[in-house]
Amino acid sequence: MSDFPEPPPVAEANQTDPQPPRRRFGRIALMVSLPIALMVGGFIYWQGLQGKISTDNAYVKQDMVAVSSEVGGRIIAVMAKEGDTVEAGQLLFRIDPEPYQLQIQQANAAIAGAQANVTSLQNNTDLTGVDISAAREDIAFAESRFERQRQLWERGFTTKADYDAAQHAVTQARESLRQAEARQREARAKLANGSAVPGVNPQIAAGEAQRASAQLNLRRTEVHAPAAGRVAEADRLQVGQQVLPNLPVLTLVEEQTTYVEANFKETDLADMAVGQRAELRFDAFPGVVLKGHVASIGAGTGSEFSVLPAQNASGNWVKVTQRVPVRIAVDDKSPRPLIAGLSTEVTVFTATGSAHEAR
Repeated sequence: MSDFPEPPPVAEANQTDPQPPRRRFGRIALMVSLPIALMVGGFIYWQGLQGKISTDNAYVKQDMVAVSSEVGGRIIAVMAKEGDTVEAGQLLFRIDPEPYQLQIQQANAAIAGAQANVTSLQNNTDLTGVDISAAREDIAFAESRFERQRQLWERGFTTKADYDAAQHAVTQARESLRQAEARQREARAKLANGSAVPGVNPQIAAGEAQRASAQLNLRRTEVHAPAAGRVAEADRLQVGQQVLPNLPVLTLVEEQTTYVEANFKETDLADMAVGQRAELRFDAFPGVVLKGHVASIGAGTGSEFSVLPAQNASGNWVKVTQRVPVRIAVDDKSPRPLIAGLSTEVTVFTATGSAHEAR
């Protein structure tokens, strides 16, 4: 017998615990539920797209007026600068008026000359008829003298020379009368009034028209805003700048005419109609969402209104989905100023009625 105690029994080294069934069931549930969740999410997303059409090919538009001067000259004063907000009729800039003031003085001188000419014609002897009366008296005297010479010639008491001289005197007197009458008609014609300006001498009327034109040009040296808006592209609006007629000097952006031009695919227009409700989101203002409505649908695609429309007549023609411009009116007042050209995302709700019916 040994003096040491016997060791306790040792457990088998290769004995293993069985795998819990819950872990295997979780893996199977995950493999099944993930595709189902994706299908449900896709269905919900697809369902959310029904009844509305969206595009991010849209931009803020505002009417713009190019302001130019109707007369040429040097700018002597500027009352508006880049970024200013002006009202309709407000003075923008002034052109040197001195050349047009001189034109008015020239027109006044022309009118004065025409008036003096009329006075001179009215006092002309050709118009009074004095020469005509004298010519008629000369004719009467020449005919009387010729009649006496004719009677003497028939009796043989005068010479052929005296007879011919008396006859020639009658002819000369009659010719003098015709000349006097012609001069009177010419003088009356110079004083005549045409049907276009009755009661006014043509020379005076021409001078008055010249003066009116000069006065109009003088008024046009002051250029006023044709509409309310914000001044833009005013780089050439400088004192001392030479302005040419009808050449734009600045641009007025009419902020009250803000709208959005959205370019929708032609395949999106089947359910779109004027008056449908729309939502507007702007890249520049992420938190701003404005309400609007479809104001009009373009009469042609964008390519039709381009400078060089595409001509797909070649053999390698490829069909391209066209874009149609749709005008979206902005119904809400924006908390931030909308600037022309801002990128916009437009959503049109085609399943609802018009924006007016919704309100």
